[in-house]
Amino acid sequence: MIKDITLGQYFPGESVIHRIDPRVKIILTLAYIVMLFVAKGPIGYGICLAALIYMIAVSKISLRIILRSMKPLLFIIVFTAILNMFYIPGRILVEFWILRITYEGIETAIYMALRIAMLISGTFVLLTYTTSPIMLTDGIEHLLNPLKKLKFPVHELAMMMTIALRFIPTLIEETDKIMSAQKARGADFESGNLINRARALVPILVPLFISAFRRADELAVAMECRCYRGSVGRTRLKVLKMQPLDYIAICVSLVLCVSIILSAVM
Repeated sequence: MIKDITLGQYFPGESVIHRIDPRVKIILTLAYIVMLFVAKGPIGYGICLAALIYMIAVSKISLRIILRSMKPLLFIIVFTAILNMFYIPGRILVEFWILRITYEGIETAIYMALRIAMLISGTFVLLTYTTSPIMLTDGIEHLLNPLKKLKFPVHELAMMMTIALRFIPTLIEETDKIMSAQKARGADFESGNLINRARALVPILVPLFISAFRRADELAVAMECRCYRGSVGRTRLKVLKMQPLDYIAICVSLVLCVSIILSAVM
């Protein structure tokens, strides 16, 4: 289950999605999230699903990787769908004791499960899977540049967000190694009830925290050795410039947003 978590991983490539400016990808991701929450009915969700399928096909990210990333969140998706199924009032289909399943509840549950699944998949494909940590940092910093006039530490915030995101797969890999080492010594993480399983995971936390602090210290030393001093006097190897592809992507997203808003209103 731990190996299935792919948040923060970057898959290099030369696809159209990879070549889009990181600033545009962040804006497109926000637009896609808004589209998902504005969408209503089969037409709206159909447009969002078609856009997601197109992004996956163009990005050349394996569908197996995306489905694997959904596996750890399957419980949350199912639990959210069940709650909506039982607590949405409407035309009753099945009634048992205090539980009532309505037609509107089933419809809402399906849409909610689709919304969460498409939200996670779309965010991964547009941002973490197809954008390197350095480009993501530059994109966030450029978008937050107006806050520099208010003495806001934009560069430091962007760097912290990117480093935290990049450390997720590293910590996941470290956790898997620690669990494998403890299993080889007779540790049992799968038997017993939920409380016993939680207690069995406690011995993992100490070596995991030690490893995390050690990696953080090594990263700090490496940055100091390379004369990193934050945003003061910093230059970039690749300067972000808008290309025709970026303007096309923005126009397409605007068309999709307008289409979903019209489908929700009509």
